[in-house]
Amino acid sequence: MDQRQRGILFPRQLPEFFRFEPPVALTDTVRWFWIPEWRLPDGTTSTQQLLPFPACNLVVEPSGVSFVGPPTMRSERTLEGHGWAVAALLRPAAAHVFAEDLAGLRDRAVPVDAPRLHREIVELMSARRTPGELRRAQAVQSLGEWLRTRVPASEPGGDPELANRLELLLADPEVTRVDQLPELLHTSPRTLQRLSERYFGITPHSMIRRRRLQEGAERLRGSETLAVAALAHELGYADHAHFTKDFKALLGVTPSEYRSRAREPR
Repeated sequence: MDQRQRGILFPRQLPEFFRFEPPVALTDTVRWFWIPEWRLPDGTTSTQQLLPFPACNLVVEPSGVSFVGPPTMRSERTLEGHGWAVAALLRPAAAHVFAEDLAGLRDRAVPVDAPRLHREIVELMSARRTPGELRRAQAVQSLGEWLRTRVPASEPGGDPELANRLELLLADPEVTRVDQLPELLHTSPRTLQRLSERYFGITPHSMIRRRRLQEGAERLRGSETLAVAALAHELGYADHAHFTKDFKALLGVTPSEYRSRAREPR
């Protein structure tokens, strides 16, 4: 399954949604770029629910540019009328450049002073005579160039590179416990804690738990027959009850209830 769909709880309800891989020069800075666009009939709305991986985003919207800190909970946004956003899902080495205290920005967004970038993106996304594919590609290129000039390259063996390696491990389904990480990263638990505080703003345990629940939601959407107990076991949970408790605490519904809702037609 496409890992980029993880975190989108109800994909069938999405407006137009586009994702772009970063160029090689930005692979240490950006996981991917993403652009939602919507144009809804008068009087209608579209409610989007997300369970994103606890990573930070740089977002350009008509209203301005913002840095969005690590999310710790399910989020919801109701769209109406028409609009767009052009954003970059940042890797830890880049997130730290924009905020020293990432823990203090959990579930928060702060404005970024980037008037030239904002003006460029707004002009590109508003150029209706330009084909949509070209508009979006140019907007992503503009945001990428802006990031390239502001995020220094990670030095081999330095903390930023180590933080990026930790991020990849946290996304690995084979990693189900925090005590696996020091050996895999060839570092100490103390260093692991320091990296988490400085480059993630959230604990490795929370990130592993989030990834498992994202994967669980994705698997439930994709199968009508997969037993919840079997899924809990595959995700590394001790039993069905622990998985269901975690799932409901974060998503507000049980796994079975979520599967029924996620498979409803748009």
